[in-house]
Amino acid sequence: MTIHWCGTGLSSAPGLRRLAESGADLVVWNRTVEKARAVVGDLCSDIRAFDADALRDALRPGDVVVSMLPGDWHIPLAETAIDKGTHFVSSSYVSPEMAALDGAAKTAGVALVNEVGLDPGLDHVMAHWLMADYRASDAFDPASEHRFLSYCGGVPAQPNDFRYKFSWSPLGVLKALRSPSRSIRGGAVTDVARPWDALSSYAAPLPSPESFEVYPNRDSLPFLAEYGFGDDWNMQEFVRGTLRLNGWSDAWADVFAEIETLHGPEGDARLQEMSDGFWAAHAYDAGEPDRVVLCVDLMVGPKDAPVYHKTFVLDATGDARGSAMARLVSVPVSLAVEGAAAGQIAPGVSTAPRDAEAVAKWLDVTREQAQHVAVVDHL
Repeated sequence: MTIHWCGTGLSSAPGLRRLAESGADLVVWNRTVEKARAVVGDLCSDIRAFDADALRDALRPGDVVVSMLPGDWHIPLAETAIDKGTHFVSSSYVSPEMAALDGAAKTAGVALVNEVGLDPGLDHVMAHWLMADYRASDAFDPASEHRFLSYCGGVPAQPNDFRYKFSWSPLGVLKALRSPSRSIRGGAVTDVARPWDALSSYAAPLPSPESFEVYPNRDSLPFLAEYGFGDDWNMQEFVRGTLRLNGWSDAWADVFAEIETLHGPEGDARLQEMSDGFWAAHAYDAGEPDRVVLCVDLMVGPKDAPVYHKTFVLDATGDARGSAMARLVSVPVSLAVEGAAAGQIAPGVSTAPRDAEAVAKWLDVTREQAQHVAVVDHL
């Protein structure tokens, strides 16, 4: 069984290192072989120029293909995996096109595993842990008020005036700022056109309490079922969102204002130009530590007298092992690769694990990758 890891961007090395140290048979595919050698040459001797046809020819039944490539490659590689009888792993969200491959993957007996990075990924695992803990408690009652929050963000460990730094191309961040969100607030579905229209403050229960600016992103509602909240549950709040340093909205006010004016091909061109400028001005310097903060919170009962309230918190900074973002994206990917290779993940399209044994393993490994991981009981 061979693991075919495609893409060696900034978030690949720690996961690759973990697989290499376990003795896995690795082939690394990258558009530029020289760049891949510079990043992972000490981990893998078999580095090849990425080519879809060459990859297809190299795949054998039972292999695993990992896509750390741009999102438009996920579907073609997943389709190739189905045709060749190999498993597929990606850290990205399940797209409608990926979901549509579920039946074919089941027929082929292969696992198409997605949402196994940081966010989405570890946030799912923490949510599954909290839900299992709550269901096993005396407080469990679907009729009670339920409030669920999940906020994650990569922020500079050494705050700057821009209140942010980029781990990879800023284009994705800028595009996300143009996207609407859907969540539950005050017991009602809430649609927001732009993130800055829904900014609020969140007090993270870290060892030294710290507040952040937060906002909902994407459509949170499909994750109600993903996490096990029933249609008949009393949901007062359900938000999956992004976390930023205090002062971020002020520092980015001009960015927000310009994004509002961008439309059509000319707007896309300007967005790319902005991305290039931000990458030049606000990328991490070599060796500069980044920081990742993730908080997943479940409160049950009235706000002033909850019967259950716990928060899973993670705080990590870059160190000699690599950036915090790289560790917390690619190490979970490596766990999914191991699970798929061992036949522990059912055929079809799936996301981060929810069974107790796998959740426990993922959280144990996560504790090794972050400086602080804890469950805070507020009662």
